[in-house]
Amino acid sequence: MAQRAYAENALSTRTDRSIEYELFARVTHRIKAAAEAGPRAFPRLVEALHENRKLWTALAVDVVDAENKLPSELRAQIFYLAEFTQVHTGKVLAKKARIAPLLEINAAIMRGLSGRGAKK
Repeated sequence: MAQRAYAENALSTRTDRSIEYELFARVTHRIKAAAEAGPRAFPRLVEALHENRKLWTALAVDVVDAENKLPSELRAQIFYLAEFTQVHTGKVLAKKARIAPLLEINAAIMRGLSGRGAKK
């Protein structure tokens, strides 16, 4: 019972940023692991890319919401990245593009969410 109470308290103290970071970290790890596993893991890669698309779609919907408190320039940049991710994912699935840009974008978002900013 004590463990459950602690777990519930820990969950209630998580921030939106930490939850978003964890979602990006999970999907990015899944994409990378499937890509590194080679051609036989293509179905796993498709699944991971689908999850990444869903995450970016949710982000795009969030940034176009008038109630979103992010600066408009940042919202526009996030929306552009969401569009790019959608298009580039299609190219990756068609085996006409590399996966690296998707991983780099997700890593950049995770740096921002963690407060570490851009790589120097």
